[in-house]
Amino acid sequence: MRNVKRTAIYPGNFDPITFGHIDIVRRAKKLFERLTIAVVAHPHRKNLFTAEERVRITEQALEEVGISCVRVISYDGLLIDLARQHQVEAIVRGLRANSDFDYEFQMALTNRDLAPDIETVFFMTAGEYSFLASSSVNEVKMLGGDVSRFVPPSVEQALAKKFGLENEPTS
Repeated sequence: MRNVKRTAIYPGNFDPITFGHIDIVRRAKKLFERLTIAVVAHPHRKNLFTAEERVRITEQALEEVGISCVRVISYDGLLIDLARQHQVEAIVRGLRANSDFDYEFQMALTNRDLAPDIETVFFMTAGEYSFLASSSVNEVKMLGGDVSRFVPPSVEQALAKKFGLENEPTS
């Protein structure tokens, strides 16, 4: 058997990273020797944080929860092009509810058509995160709510700063 490094890329918006994303990262690290988180720039999409901010916030959150040896990058363009550039063998995706499945299934089939040698690996989210979305976290924090159950403290602080709530008590 040849010695092959198992490599994967976990793409997403991460606006911002949540405990649901972190759960997927932890589990993917068990299967892949090298894991890269790829923050998509989405120049046409309105994000709360810039791509550079999302990379920094993601790096801080991973460090805060004790996850190391995961590279965090940003990209713009086709995911398959990025995957080939980084010589990955798999794309990691998380699935929450049925609504995720339809979109993810379509994307996985498209990616398979574009690059049959790159697999898509789906991770079912932990039950406690099955309806957790970054957009919901953003809205709760914007309205002054406690999001400490959904994100690490560094992410909650970044949200507080973004919404001008720095002086508000955090969790």
